[in-house]
Amino acid sequence: MVEHLRTITPRSEIILEEVPAPQKLATYSFAFTADVSAQPHLDSSESDEVASGRFVILHEPGGQDTWEGDFRCVTFLRADVDSEMQEDPLFPEVGWNWLLDSLNATGAQYKAPSGTVTRVSSASFGKLAPRSDGSEIEIRASWTPIIESRDDIFSHVNAWCNLMSEVSGLPPIPDGVASIGSARRRG
Repeated sequence: MVEHLRTITPRSEIILEEVPAPQKLATYSFAFTADVSAQPHLDSSESDEVASGRFVILHEPGGQDTWEGDFRCVTFLRADVDSEMQEDPLFPEVGWNWLLDSLNATGAQYKAPSGTVTRVSSASFGKLAPRSDGSEIEIRASWTPIIESRDDIFSHVNAWCNLMSEVSGLPPIPDGVASIGSARRRG
C-alpha cells in the first residue's frame, strides 16, 4: 500500500512530500505533508503558501477498539482565512462540514470521524507591528477508512487534498477538466 500511496499526484498547487510517520501510534504508518500555494503574483514568479497540512495513515493488524477498524486516517491542516470568515460564529461547523463533504464527494467510505476546528486570530505589536493581522483555521481530524482494496485509500487522500483546496480558497476544477501537473512530490 505504501508504494501505491507514493503514486498520488494532486492538483498543481498542492505539493506533497513524504515525511517520517509517527512510530508509536500503530505497527505501520505512512505520512505526507502538503503545502498549498496561491497562484504567483503578476509581478513575481513566487507564490504565497496559503495552507499546510499533514496526512497520516495508521495500520494496526487486528485493529484498535477506539478506531473501530484496522486503519485510521489522522490529519492536521492550517490555512489563512479572511478575518470576516474567522469571526463568523458558525465557522467551526463550516470547517467540519468541509471535511465531511470532501470525504463524501470522493466516495470515501469511513466511520468514527472525530476532530476539532480551531479559529486563530493574531495581532502583531512592537517590532512586529508592521506585519498585518492574521486569521487562520486549523482542522485536526481522524476517521476510520473502510478499505476493501488498496485503491480505496486513494479516495481518502484525494478527499484530504480536496479539503486542502477548499480551505485554501483554490477555485474548483470544473467537471470534465483534468488537473495537469507534474509529479511535484519531493522526497
